[in-house]
Amino acid sequence: MAAASRRISSYTTRSAANDRDAVGRPSSSDDSKNEIWTSMLEGVSSGKRLPEKSVLVLGGTPETQKNFLESLSTDPSSNRKPADRGRSPPIANQFALGYTYQDVLDSDHEDKLARLSLYLLTTPTPAFTPLLKPYLTPRTLPNMLIVILLDWSQPWLWLRQLCEWIRVLRSLVSSLDDESKDVMEENINAWRDRGRGGGGSDNTGSGSSESVALPLGQGEWDEPLGIPLCVVCQNADKIEVLERERGWKEDEFDFIMQYLRTVLLKHGASLVYTMPSAPGSLQTLIHSSLGIKSMLKQKQLKHNVIDRDRVLIPPNWDSWGKIRVIKEGFDVEGVSHAWSEDIQIPTHMQQQSHSNDSSNGHAAADDVTQPDSKPEYEPKNEHTAVSVYEETIRNPERDYALSALNPKHANGIEVPNTDAQAFLASQVQILDSLRIEDEREKNAKDKKKGNAVYISQDDASGVVEEHIGPVQFNMGGIQVNADEMVKRLQDREANRSADIETGPSTPTPTDSKIENERLATFFAGLMNKKGENPAASSPRPSS
Repeated sequence: MAAASRRISSYTTRSAANDRDAVGRPSSSDDSKNEIWTSMLEGVSSGKRLPEKSVLVLGGTPETQKNFLESLSTDPSSNRKPADRGRSPPIANQFALGYTYQDVLDSDHEDKLARLSLYLLTTPTPAFTPLLKPYLTPRTLPNMLIVILLDWSQPWLWLRQLCEWIRVLRSLVSSLDDESKDVMEENINAWRDRGRGGGGSDNTGSGSSESVALPLGQGEWDEPLGIPLCVVCQNADKIEVLERERGWKEDEFDFIMQYLRTVLLKHGASLVYTMPSAPGSLQTLIHSSLGIKSMLKQKQLKHNVIDRDRVLIPPNWDSWGKIRVIKEGFDVEGVSHAWSEDIQIPTHMQQQSHSNDSSNGHAAADDVTQPDSKPEYEPKNEHTAVSVYEETIRNPERDYALSALNPKHANGIEVPNTDAQAFLASQVQILDSLRIEDEREKNAKDKKKGNAVYISQDDASGVVEEHIGPVQFNMGGIQVNADEMVKRLQDREANRSADIETGPSTPTPTDSKIENERLATFFAGLMNKKGENPAASSPRPSS
């Protein structure tokens, strides 16, 4: 604003000088008019200045970070994004520290309440802390919020990721100057008392009840970071996938919730589950944490611990007693104490933070390009908070890798892997031996059968009859066995072919007698059928 006033002053000075040269005398009325316009412009400029808020978005991937930004801009009452008027800011989060901004609109989407500056970082690398440090100043710290993104597609990595981010943040805070640390202390003291009156977390109580703050409970604000913290668990719709494909039950989901709430209670952090189709109360939680309030509609922030895919834990609401209610037998004290040991800053991170303080900007930029600067979680003992969590919520990829390294198990399912060429060579030998064995069996069968290679017709028909039974059909009201008829025809053809080969045989008297008897029987049957027909047996009238 001082620069703007200087620009306006120089302009008015030049215009007054020109008027003095043109007219030949100073114009006092023009100078007074210029002074009036300068004060009016300065007043309008200061009135239009938007409150600036900052959000550090840590964790996730570039894609999940964009999903978070879309959920943050979605109105929770209507589940729709504000109209894009062609001024959508770009999102630069592919390399190192990313940046974008959002204008927070009122309920009518006309007036701007504040401007959010969002700084995006995906990897918990200590070498990136010099990039964040310039944005943590005594002016920005009171209006800043830290958001750590977790994904329901890999819940077994949550405690490890949280531990790495908390270590990076603690090393970053410890490297700030004394003035910034004093501001953070005042900010955290005010944040602790926020929502601890009789009115609850939404600050709807009376003034007398809000003036008396409730004391801190066990495990609350034991490890403050100096900046408010919010943990967002994205893609809560994957809970059904874990239940269906991994066989998870309510015990696993309750254990995860108890663990998260216990460790976040030590930092005074809030917790929310979101999904792309239903962001829920994400926008209300972020805006209320930053002190952004609508002029038209006061949005209430209400906790939710019943719906497992819409969990919402506001700041300064949780307690050990509420965590124990979820499921009995959970060691809240042990987890809280173990987490305090896990988040201690390692020695190499302390040395790197001191070296970054003593180095200039060019040295810090060189440290960013180091490929091996990402910290690895190294537990100090076997019973740390992270190790206990990962023993219960096991990583299926790690279990698969360990089973491949140790093929000798009691169940005998796993087998050692062999070389591909050795496996194919052994299969060739097996195939050759099987081929030789088949040839021997074929030769033995050919010698045994001789020329009778084919199966006789009777044997084939017997096999078929054994499976499907005799084939019969109705011919003129008489059931005829097709197999028997075929057999008779074959016998007749065989006899005929035999007669042709041996020549015609002379009929004997016995054969003639038998043939005559057959003919007499046949005609007698015909006469009996005619006698049974009254129309045929009645005499025909004479003409």
